[in-house]
Amino acid sequence: MNNKDRILNLIGLAQRAGRLISGEDLVLQSVRSGKAKLVFIASNASENATKQFLNKCVYYEVPVVNQLSREELSHALGKDRTVCAVTDNGFVQSLQKLL
Repeated sequence: MNNKDRILNLIGLAQRAGRLISGEDLVLQSVRSGKAKLVFIASNASENATKQFLNKCVYYEVPVVNQLSREELSHALGKDRTVCAVTDNGFVQSLQKLL
């Protein structure tokens, strides 16, 4: 199992544990409120969405990862998503080791 598969598995696990927020509006709210600890943006997300999330994350000092495609993120979450945010420090530390 390579690192990308492990990252996707951890994202799915965080989703099932209730430690992940997905959907553009909810992720923006979590970044603004300080709940988001790590944001995943799909590498093939629209230019406007990518710019919006990158700007917000830089301003609020939230790390961003854009190594995964929309299809990979959607498969890991079980929903069609282009962005998600991890809210638990334990999951973030495990993910950052793999990144």
